[in-house]
Amino acid sequence: MTEYLSVSTLTKYLKAKFDKDPYLERVYLTGEVSNFRQRPSHQYFALKDEGAVIQATMWAGQYHKLDFKLEDGMKVLVVGRISLYERNGSYSINIETMTPDGIGVLAVQFEQLKKKLSDEGLFEERYKKALPIFSRKVGVVTSPSGAVIRDIITTINRRFPMTEILLFPTKVQGDGAAEEIATNIRKANERNDLDLLIIGRGGGSIEDLWCFNEEIVVRAIFESQLPIISSVGHETDVTLSDFVSDRRAATPTAAAELATPNTKLDLLGWTTEQQNRIYHSLSRTIRQRREKLEKLSNSVVFRQPDRLYDGHKRNLDEMTRRLINLTERKILEKQHRYEILSRNLIPDFQKLLDFNKNRVDRANQGLLLLDVKQIKARGFAIVRREDDQIVKSIKQVKSGDSLSIELEDGVIKTNVK
Repeated sequence: MTEYLSVSTLTKYLKAKFDKDPYLERVYLTGEVSNFRQRPSHQYFALKDEGAVIQATMWAGQYHKLDFKLEDGMKVLVVGRISLYERNGSYSINIETMTPDGIGVLAVQFEQLKKKLSDEGLFEERYKKALPIFSRKVGVVTSPSGAVIRDIITTINRRFPMTEILLFPTKVQGDGAAEEIATNIRKANERNDLDLLIIGRGGGSIEDLWCFNEEIVVRAIFESQLPIISSVGHETDVTLSDFVSDRRAATPTAAAELATPNTKLDLLGWTTEQQNRIYHSLSRTIRQRREKLEKLSNSVVFRQPDRLYDGHKRNLDEMTRRLINLTERKILEKQHRYEILSRNLIPDFQKLLDFNKNRVDRANQGLLLLDVKQIKARGFAIVRREDDQIVKSIKQVKSGDSLSIELEDGVIKTNVK
């Protein structure tokens, strides 16, 4: 009797085959990325060629290790293992590593970063700064031991020895080189004695020159207020620093030539140019001043200067008239208010005066009763001791004390017996 298998049983059997097959444990594939849309974490897409398609999964840990940006349509080389998903019976490859096919990772990174920065406008001509004709002091960001700095010093001393050179010793290859280059570019911009900056190094492979392709260096060059000449590698080498710099020089010698004038020819040309500029500027200024003088000389103010004050005279008369009218109106208002107050308040004020007078009279009468003279006139006397104390009780005196008795018309001296 034939035994029928369930779909689940068959799928589990096939999955076990997939998992145990040593040829499927690590598979090396080449194909074109298809249906790729970047997701926040794990990535799901397909790999295809002319005859077949296989689904692919790349977990977040492996995806974030990529040195380039994965894009749809890119040809890649992948290493992974084949697995079968039981729920829908489909098989896929779980990718462990991935590299671009045909061109290197650095080349892919170069093109992707170049497109990104170009889209932002960092390479546009409108941002390029003009190089000064005469540089008093030139900064150089490069290795202190390479041939670059020697060539620059030799060329500048030969062409324009008045120019000073300030070296910013910099690592130009390997780990940390990009950060050091960007830092020294910013340090140079913090000074106020530099007119120009040269960055560069000698030739080498794309790996050797890669620090000049780093985004941190490109952005530091773009943000620089100093004009920058890039001299990186040989004439055929191209870096992103070349695109963003204000000028590119094929060699360090060419960079030094761009930074300095050709003494005789450039000085003569510059002197002639300045002379012409001064002449045209003065001629234009004199012409404008002469036209302004003629215009002012023909103005009404100079021909009839009295008219200059007509308006002011009218304004003064008008303001004087308004001030007189305002003053008269205020005086009338004050007089009217005074009359009203006089009619209403003076009778009440007189009553208040009479009332207060009566109160004062009564108070004076009370004070008269307390007056010492009035008291003594009524037959009373004031007795004082020798220390001028008033005697109010017999307890205040003793036999033999001298006293004075004040009467209305004099003082009696006496002794106590």
